Amino acid sequence: MLLMLGAPQAVRAQDFANGQPPLPPRPIPGIALPEPDSARSAAPDDATVAPAPNTPTAHSALPFVPFSSARDALRAWMRDSSAGDQVGAVRALEYAASQGHLTAQYKLGRMYAGGEGVPTNDLKAFEYFSKIADENADAAPGTAAGRMVGSAFVALGSYFADGIKGSYVKPNPDRAFDMFNYAASYFGDPDGQYNLARLYMKGQGTPRDPRRAAQWMKLAAEKGHAPARAAFGEMLLRGGEGVPRQPVLGLMWLAMARESCDPAREGWIIERHDAAFAAASTADRTAAMALVERQQLASGGGQPAPQR
Repeated sequence: MLLMLGAPQAVRAQDFANGQPPLPPRPIPGIALPEPDSARSAAPDDATVAPAPNTPTAHSALPFVPFSSARDALRAWMRDSSAGDQVGAVRALEYAASQGHLTAQYKLGRMYAGGEGVPTNDLKAFEYFSKIADENADAAPGTAAGRMVGSAFVALGSYFADGIKGSYVKPNPDRAFDMFNYAASYFGDPDGQYNLARLYMKGQGTPRDPRRAAQWMKLAAEKGHAPARAAFGEMLLRGGEGVPRQPVLGLMWLAMARESCDPAREGWIIERHDAAFAAASTADRTAAMALVERQQLASGGGQPAPQR
């Protein structure tokens, strides 16, 4: 890369003092998640009254099926999901999660956070992500488990940054910094690196440090994180905020962000890209697109960049 911030591992070297990985953040406060009573057998005259399967609370009102194992529950989850039985699928996932199955816990956290097949419940999502972070902070980076745990730390950082209205989870910039910093430095999570860069730029939960912000933003950008590419490109266009002004490189990063972004969710990237290219000189635009093409060829893409 033609950037002038030093080796990508410079940031990691500062955080891994004396060759030791960063300590996990202190345990996350929370309440115990409900555990299914799988050992109890229903008496013959026990009656369970539950709402219709399509009502929002159906999945929590139905009794848990005593699966033989977490793996058995996951098989039931896949079967029920394919059959369109969302209530049964969630019930199976909750059983597997209660048995400590990481994937089930992560899936439920994402479902409750996004309202996917269940009513949106940020506090419940927070509890699942907290359980993941507290019990798996030493997961190996780069593995499937490590990616899920890193993502859980990022989700917790977002919850601590904004708080959860009407709950005990209050806005806490210091805790948000802890979560993003651990996701970024230990797991190398690009979302964590991007959010950590934003905290350094704003001085939230940590003293303001534009150079550190630029270093973390660069690391995320080099991993293909579209918002980080756009933000880092704008840093280079402006200069003076932790990086020297390098308009050609700034345009290059904005062009790469434009090509990798999701137009439906990241329209702001397209707007800033278009504005920057409209204001740039012809020479700078041409030089930037030549760098984009060189990067594509170096990464094996093989496709020339479109001219702008």
